[in-house]
Amino acid sequence: MNDPKLSQTFHPQAVAPKSVYIHIPFCRHRCGYCNFTLVAGRDYLIDRFLDALETEIGWLDRSYEIETLFFGGGTPSHLSPANLQRLNQIVLSRFTLSPDYEVTAECNPGDLNNACAQSLARCHVTRISLGVQSLNGKKLRILERDHDAEIVRTAITNARRFARSVSLDMIFASPRESLQQWQDDLNQAILLQPDHFSTYELTYEKGTSFWIQRERGQLSSADEELRCQMYEFAIDTLARHGFRQYEISSFAKPGHECLHNNIYWSGQPYFAFGPGASRFVDGIRETNHLSTTRYLSLVESGKSPVAQREQLLGKDSALEQLVIGLRCNQGVMRSEFVERTGFEVSELIGERLRDKLLQEDLLQANAERVNLTRPGLMVCDWIAGEIMGQ
Repeated sequence: MNDPKLSQTFHPQAVAPKSVYIHIPFCRHRCGYCNFTLVAGRDYLIDRFLDALETEIGWLDRSYEIETLFFGGGTPSHLSPANLQRLNQIVLSRFTLSPDYEVTAECNPGDLNNACAQSLARCHVTRISLGVQSLNGKKLRILERDHDAEIVRTAITNARRFARSVSLDMIFASPRESLQQWQDDLNQAILLQPDHFSTYELTYEKGTSFWIQRERGQLSSADEELRCQMYEFAIDTLARHGFRQYEISSFAKPGHECLHNNIYWSGQPYFAFGPGASRFVDGIRETNHLSTTRYLSLVESGKSPVAQREQLLGKDSALEQLVIGLRCNQGVMRSEFVERTGFEVSELIGERLRDKLLQEDLLQANAERVNLTRPGLMVCDWIAGEIMGQ
């Protein structure tokens, strides 16, 4: 695709995206478990990145009103107040915020000082997602994080001055972590009274420092039974404290669900910009180059930064929406799914697989919806693979 404008235009009959994701690829340090698209210690690229982002967004055919905006990374809060202000101006040059907008910014606790908080407020941020991961000092050092529990408390206090919602990311099953340690960690985080939790099992992604250390025998993964116990503890404990699980890793107080993520999970279109960003417009998924420098060079030379392009049609599109929908606690509503995809859920799961999942108590199905059971949540990725691989 030589003309970058072609990748930023959709057919007139398509539904205009109401959501935008902006990927900020800068971090102070790459943690050992991280495989996200980022560059660490290369802040001299920030001005070039903002110039390229302005160009990429400028390739849109017109302006759009949006309901959700998500600044992810990397670490958006790593940008200076002046750079955050310019970022905001770039986005608002092509997008206007609807009256009930949600704007999320991912932040490192150590970045969220008074100056950063004021800048984020001026950028219309309404929701803060804090990369806390843990409040346990030893665990934080293992995860190569650069904050402590007191810094987290200060960050939450600063976020409360302007944000309607504060979410905490927490990791469980870190190296040598016991069930009791995870229980203490999560209970301490609950005392901070956030509005939302995202809890993730530590995964060892190929190519990361943690992956290499595990291959060398320097780190070991938690066994499956322990990981399940930790996850179930999170589900039950957060429920007792008023957090409703609405997706496999997401728990919210009433009214504090992440509206932006719900766009992804419901199969609606969305724009995305920046290195590694993946958009879904007019039934086409495009992903920009993962390399920040490659992304910059392409945009600067007037070329599309898209590295992968896939048009999801018919059954393939329906299958993807099905497995994503099953990640959500409400499951997949049969009538809505047919209306959206043209396929019955029963066509896609297949009788043999459906019977197996029902018999093993991994799936629940009635006339209105299909959803995973508690045991099914534990093996969601396996179930998705089975459905997609039929």
